[in-house]
Amino acid sequence: MTDPAIGFTPSAGLNPALKRALNDILGGSAASVLTVTFGLSYALLIFAGPLSPFLSYGIAATFISSAVLAAVIALGSSLPFAVAGPDSSTAAVTGILAASLVERIEAAHLPLLPPVLLTLGLSTVLTGIVLGGLGLTRMGRAIRYVPYPVVGGFLGATGLLIVLGAIRVITDHPVQLATLLHLTNGVTLSELAAACVMALVLYLTWHRSRSPFGLPVILIAGMLTAHLAFWITGTSPEQARAMGWTFQPPPPAAFMLPWHAEDLARYPWSAVPDLLGNLVAVIFVTASSTLFNTTGIEVAVHREANLERELNVTGVANVLSGALAGYAGCVSVSRSILNFSSGGRGRLSGLTVAAISLLLLAVAPELLGFMPKFVLGGLLLYLGADQLHKWIIESRKRLSKLEYLSLIAIIVIIVGWGFVPGILIGVVIGCATFAFSAARVESIKYSFDGSEYRSSLDRSRDDQQVLLAHGGKIQGLNLQSYLFFGSANRLYQHVKHLLQERPECRYLLFDFKLVTGVDSSAAYSFAQIKRSAADLGVELILVHLSAAAEKVLRSSDFVGEGVAIIPELDRALEWCENELISQHQELAQEEASLRDWFTGMLDSEDDADALIRRCHRIEVDAGEIIVQAGDPADSMHFILDGRVGIMVPADEDRTTRVRSLGRYTTIGEMGLVSNTPRSATIQAEVDSVLYVLNTHQFDAIKAEDPALSHKLLTYFVSVMAERLTFANRTIAVLRR
Repeated sequence: MTDPAIGFTPSAGLNPALKRALNDILGGSAASVLTVTFGLSYALLIFAGPLSPFLSYGIAATFISSAVLAAVIALGSSLPFAVAGPDSSTAAVTGILAASLVERIEAAHLPLLPPVLLTLGLSTVLTGIVLGGLGLTRMGRAIRYVPYPVVGGFLGATGLLIVLGAIRVITDHPVQLATLLHLTNGVTLSELAAACVMALVLYLTWHRSRSPFGLPVILIAGMLTAHLAFWITGTSPEQARAMGWTFQPPPPAAFMLPWHAEDLARYPWSAVPDLLGNLVAVIFVTASSTLFNTTGIEVAVHREANLERELNVTGVANVLSGALAGYAGCVSVSRSILNFSSGGRGRLSGLTVAAISLLLLAVAPELLGFMPKFVLGGLLLYLGADQLHKWIIESRKRLSKLEYLSLIAIIVIIVGWGFVPGILIGVVIGCATFAFSAARVESIKYSFDGSEYRSSLDRSRDDQQVLLAHGGKIQGLNLQSYLFFGSANRLYQHVKHLLQERPECRYLLFDFKLVTGVDSSAAYSFAQIKRSAADLGVELILVHLSAAAEKVLRSSDFVGEGVAIIPELDRALEWCENELISQHQELAQEEASLRDWFTGMLDSEDDADALIRRCHRIEVDAGEIIVQAGDPADSMHFILDGRVGIMVPADEDRTTRVRSLGRYTTIGEMGLVSNTPRSATIQAEVDSVLYVLNTHQFDAIKAEDPALSHKLLTYFVSVMAERLTFANRTIAVLRR
C-alpha cells in the first residue's frame, strides 16, 4: 500500500482531530510491522556466535532501542511523521563492534555479557553526543563533502557484512577459512539454499510491492512451510533445533542496566584502543545514515527537513538509548514512507511504534522459538544483498570508471582490514581521484590574439593597419577553474606549444578573472612558463589577478622582471597595442595636420578646407566633460590629438568606461544624423584637441555643398562598418 488515496481512512463523519489520530495510529501500526521484523533480525545479527546464549538480552536491547528512538524522534523531529529505529547499516557495524570485543574478552577468559552491554551503551551514548555536537555546531553538513565513492564503499561494505552476518546466523559459524568445512555439509548447504530462496521470494514479492502487511505474510508463510516440511519428513521440533533448522527458544526478554561499579571495574579497558576503529564506524554510519535517510524522505514526500535539528534529536535519542544499554539508530526511510503512505502525518505515529515495540518485549522471544533460521536469515540476506546491489550495481551507472573502481577497493579494504583503514585509504583514494579528475578540466576557457581581439580604444586607420599586421605578437589566454599542480602543468604544456607555433609572440596575457584559486604547487608551473617566455623574449602580463593568487605567485618569485600586473584586460590590451604601434611606426607623425587628415578622409584638399571652415576648435583638459549623457546630440567631434572616453553609469554613482577614442577618430556622428539625445557621457582622458561640427553647420553643408555632404555620410558609414566588424569579431571570440 503505497498510495494514501487507496489506504484505509476513517469515516468522514468523525471529528477531524480523531480522524487524524486514527490515521496516525494506522500508519504507526503498519510501520511497526517492519520495526518488529527488522528488530528480531538485527538482534540475531548482533548477538550471534558466542553471544547467542544471551539473545534474550539482545532482543530486549533491540526493542528498547526501537521504542526510545521512535518516541524521541517522533516528539522532536522536523518531520512529524518520521519513524526511527535501528537501521540495517547501524546494526551491521554494531555487530562488528560486539564481535571484535568478544574476541578480546574470550582471549582474556572474562564474562561476556556485562562488557558487551557496556560497550553497546557507551558506543551509543558517544554516538549521540557526537551527533548532537554536529547538529549544534552545524558541522553535520561536512559529511556532504566526503567523496561519494567513500560513502558508497562504506555503505556497500556494511551490506556485505550483513550478508556475512546472515550466513553466521543461519549456520552458527563465521565465514572464515578455518570454518569453510563446516559450511560444506549437506544440512548447512540446505539451510543456506533455503535462506537464498527466502531472499529471492522477498525480492520478487515484498521488494516490488512494499505493502505494509506483505513482509509479515511472507515470513509467516515461510515459517508455516518449514514446519509443514518438518511434519511431512517426520522431523520433530526438537530434532529440527538439534539439526540447526530452528532457533533455540530464548528465555523471556531480559533487561539489565550495565552501569554497575563492579562491571565497570572489570571492563577490559586495555581493549578500547583496538575497538576505536569500529567505534568510529558506528558514529560515521549513524551520522551519514541520518543525513542520507532524511534527504531520502524529503525527496519521497516533498517535505523539507531541518538537518541540524534532525542531528540534535537523533543525538538525544541515542544518548537515552545508550543509557538503557540499547544500540545506535536513526530515522528510517522505509518505515517513515510506509507511515506517510498509510495516512500518518503526526507525531502519534512514532509513539505508536514505540508502544508496540515495548509490548513485543513479552512476545518476541516466544515467537523466535518457532522461527526457522532460514526465514530471518533470508531476510538479512535480502537486506544485505539489496544494499550491495544499490552500491555495487546501480552506482556503476552514476560513477565514472575510476570512481567505481575506488568504491570497490574501499569495500575490499573495509572487509579485509577494518573500518578505520577503509575510511583513511578511502579518503586518500577519493582525494586522488578528485585531483586526477580536476586535472582533466580545461584551465583555458578561450584564447585570442591582438589582430582579432583589441582594446576599446578607437585608433586611426594607420594604427589599425599596424595592429592588423602585427597583432599576432599579442597572445591572450582566458583562464578558468582552480589552478593546481595538475591543471597548471597542462597550462604550461599549452603555453610551450603556443610559443613554438607562434614564434612572433612578444606579449602573453593571462586573464585570471574566472580563476577561483591558485595552489602553491601551481606556482612551479608558472615559473616554468616564465623561464620559457624569457628565453624567447616574451613579456608576461597578468590581468584580474586576485590578492590571494598574487600572494601565491609572489612567494615563488614568479612576479618580477618580465611580468606585469594590470588590473583590467582592456587596459592591458591597450598597453600592448601602444607598445606595438610605437615599435612599428618609426615614421609616425608626432604633430598631425588637421588638413592632412581631412584631405585623406575626403580625397580632396578643397573639401578639406570647406569642412575646416565649418568646424570650430576646442581644447579640453584631462578629466573634463565634453558632452553629458541625455544632452541633445547637436554636434560631432573630430579628435585631432589626445584621447576621450565614453562613460556609462555604474553602481554607487560610479561610471564605467566602455570605449576610448584616440587621435584621428570621430565621435557623435550618429547622433548628428539621427538627432537623438546623447546616450553616454564623453570625457577627456588626457589633454586633447578637438574640432566640433554642430548641427547648423552640418545642415548648411547638406544645403550648400551636396557633394561634401555625401562624402561625409559615406565616411560615417565606413566608420560604423569598421566598428561593427570589430564588435562581431569580439563576440565571436567570447562565444568560443
